[in-house]
Amino acid sequence: MSAEAVLGLIEFWLPIAIVAGSAIAAAVHALLTRETPSSAFGWIGISLLFPPLGPLLYYMFGVNRVRIRARRLDRASRHGLGAHRTGADAELCDYRAFIGHRRLGLAAAGDRLSAWPVVAGNRVDVLNNGDKAYPPMVEAIEAATEFVYLTTYIFETNRVGQRFIAALSRAADRGVDVRVLIDGVGEWYAWPGKRPVGELEAAGVTVARFLPPRLWPPALRLNLRNHRKILVTDGGIAFTGGMNIGDRHFVSANSGVADMHFRLAGPIVRQIEAVFLSDWAFATGQQSAISARELPALGHAACRTIENGPTHDIERLSTLLVTAVSSAYERILIVTPYFLPGPALVGALQAAALRGVEVSIVLPESNNLPPVAWAARHDLGELVTRGVNVYFQPRPFAHTKLFIIDHDYALIGSPNIDPRSLRLNFELAVELFHVETVSTLAAYVVSTIGRSQPYTREDFAARSLPTRLRDSFFWLFSPYL
Repeated sequence: MSAEAVLGLIEFWLPIAIVAGSAIAAAVHALLTRETPSSAFGWIGISLLFPPLGPLLYYMFGVNRVRIRARRLDRASRHGLGAHRTGADAELCDYRAFIGHRRLGLAAAGDRLSAWPVVAGNRVDVLNNGDKAYPPMVEAIEAATEFVYLTTYIFETNRVGQRFIAALSRAADRGVDVRVLIDGVGEWYAWPGKRPVGELEAAGVTVARFLPPRLWPPALRLNLRNHRKILVTDGGIAFTGGMNIGDRHFVSANSGVADMHFRLAGPIVRQIEAVFLSDWAFATGQQSAISARELPALGHAACRTIENGPTHDIERLSTLLVTAVSSAYERILIVTPYFLPGPALVGALQAAALRGVEVSIVLPESNNLPPVAWAARHDLGELVTRGVNVYFQPRPFAHTKLFIIDHDYALIGSPNIDPRSLRLNFELAVELFHVETVSTLAAYVVSTIGRSQPYTREDFAARSLPTRLRDSFFWLFSPYL
């Protein structure tokens, strides 16, 4: 064969080999790294059936660079935050001294799922809506002398946002280490000319975006968002819950977004501070040491931080919820704006109801994301037919997230019960082992149920054919809603 013929064969087959090799490499990578069969099967099919576009799409959207980056940072910080966690674990007393025996199994599960131990001696204050939550948050910023750390998904630059910007600016002028972390997609909720990052920087505040979308290197994900809400100051106070920063959380009878936030004081604050510093390192590459000052016991609540997100075991929060449901003896109270729980949690709730546990789920009557509400009806049908109580609460739209087991356990924080919170987003939850606080939260839920509309198996069966088709159609997309 002549050299000319060989070159011709190379010119013909080399591009084919490169395209085929990239398709096979992408398919093998998806097979080895994707967490679910449907995800792996989908990316394998796209890679093999649509070369070269399929492998390119997989490289851009299918590779979890977030987890890879987080693991690198974790290795770099083993002598920082990681060392603090290990030391804290070694110093803490046996939590069986302050947790009821019925919750010992749940606490043990949390030990295996979370990087953090249960810590006693915390005070937890419930803050309903913006009028109760924002003033103490601003006061904590004004009182800070060393640091202020703030994470939020949405930071609107309206009246409330301006109050926070002014307080943060004054703190920075006092020499306080002020850091604000805003989600790179959540910031879009502000008007283009009033984006928070620019206003904060102009006010002298150090601010960073969390995973802002970009074209290259490819990071176009609208998923994998930082949905956490954190405010921590050197005064030994932390705030967390479901509330973003904006006027929308000032609620009237028919408008606004109802929500619940929490003020925590005591040893749990160090765990929340460490979560912020970990997120800050992830977003900026800047490692920081956690405060070494010991926080005294200020209350009687035992608490633990639960981090969830694509950099961790993605089934962590789902597993904890299923374990908590399985531990219930008397009642389960759930309040969430979005309810797409997945088969495991649906099965656990059904089993609890069949065991005689009173299971009540409270959802908003009018949802700001109608496709999510329509998809949820499919799972609600499976639940109400097994004896689970479902209620729709009237306006204003409720963004509150509560998960209560019996009379002594609650999970609070930023997660909704949907695939985004359970698998895709960075979330922060706090376990509460405390009868008094749980009783306060349960009373709120019972009061809400009293003014809500029950959703029964008869209501589910009475849906028209177009409604059933609509609900089932959107349910098909529930992993992506």
